[in-house]
Amino acid sequence: MKRRVVITGMGAVSPIGNTVNEVKESIHQGKCGIAPITAFDTTDYKVKLAAEVKDLNADEYYTPRELKFNDRFTQFARIAAKQAMKDSNLVVEENNSIGVLLGSGIGGLSSIENATKTLEQRGPSRISPYFIPMSLINLAAGDIAIDHKLHGSVQCIVTACASATDAMGIAFQRIRDGYEDTIVTGGCEASITPVGIGGFMAMRALCESTDPNRASIPFDQERCGFVMGEGAAVLVFEELESAKKRGAKIYAEVVGYGTTCDANHITAPAENGEYATIAMRKAIQDANITTKDISYINAHGTSTNLNDKTETKAISNCFQESKPYVSSTKSMTGHLLGASGAIEGVISVLALQDQFIPATINHRVSDKNCDLNLVVNQGIETEVNYAMSNSLGFGGHNASIIFKRWED
Repeated sequence: MKRRVVITGMGAVSPIGNTVNEVKESIHQGKCGIAPITAFDTTDYKVKLAAEVKDLNADEYYTPRELKFNDRFTQFARIAAKQAMKDSNLVVEENNSIGVLLGSGIGGLSSIENATKTLEQRGPSRISPYFIPMSLINLAAGDIAIDHKLHGSVQCIVTACASATDAMGIAFQRIRDGYEDTIVTGGCEASITPVGIGGFMAMRALCESTDPNRASIPFDQERCGFVMGEGAAVLVFEELESAKKRGAKIYAEVVGYGTTCDANHITAPAENGEYATIAMRKAIQDANITTKDISYINAHGTSTNLNDKTETKAISNCFQESKPYVSSTKSMTGHLLGASGAIEGVISVLALQDQFIPATINHRVSDKNCDLNLVVNQGIETEVNYAMSNSLGFGGHNASIIFKRWED
């Protein structure tokens, strides 16, 4: 018999809030986290906007020395994990088998950039001995394990923008199948750097608008590219009986996960969305429910022409007998790349808790190619029993995860 998996803790560092409560307030208010880039001088860049983490007081969580040799993406992960662990009230015993499964698409990009500058300007002998561990993607998961003395399986999942959703999905499977009782999971990213913005700009993937309210506009006919975001979200997944035994607060249940690959193109999604559809169907089958049970879909919804049109086809093909509400909260947070599925997982869980579906904000011009049951501009209060979160990544990665409203 498969074991049940619940969520007992959550933490977040994001463009719309640096705690889960702040994210919740922002989602209800329809707050836009997009603004002019402050991380570097954008004079020579066509792209001027991003969704940066703002007003983060890291000193509340760690001393400057403790974070000194962490890349920004790892700092975000450690802070979100500390929030989640405190929220879960989990007592970590010696010789525990608690795991960490974290997703990130790019990792320590700023550390790589800084080391390259040092090499060019001052020579190889002046490169920091901390450069390699600062840049490695897996060190975010590793540092979380070190912080909390977690001795289970510690891994980092890298599937581009599907990374965090895949990390959560695999964590769900491992607990359900008995490998661990508890896993700290989610994702982190910090790619608002000169090379990060420059690279995506060269691909013509980023929006070049200078108006924060017309930049990340998923499913809008005037969309012209995504807006880079950054941050981290971490959730504590736990086997139900373990959570009950210790009297844990339960946010929601994790019930289904599906994943596929388009095997089509390194960046472009398959135009018909066939394999994204199959990923959603697999998640629904895994949850032992029907399409009619899904109340809300937090779409990948990047605000690029190809993604939004393709994802619309995929959702429409999957949900032929029902019309679940759909929104893309990237309109508020921007696109957190490998961390996007984690923050959207937190938002989906909040939708179940609050019986509130967040909006795709700043929507003005409907697109006939995106004819979903979109919630636009204003969130709505309605019954939400199952929420699905979709993530699609370069390389053709498709991942869908389903959360269920918790009822004891």
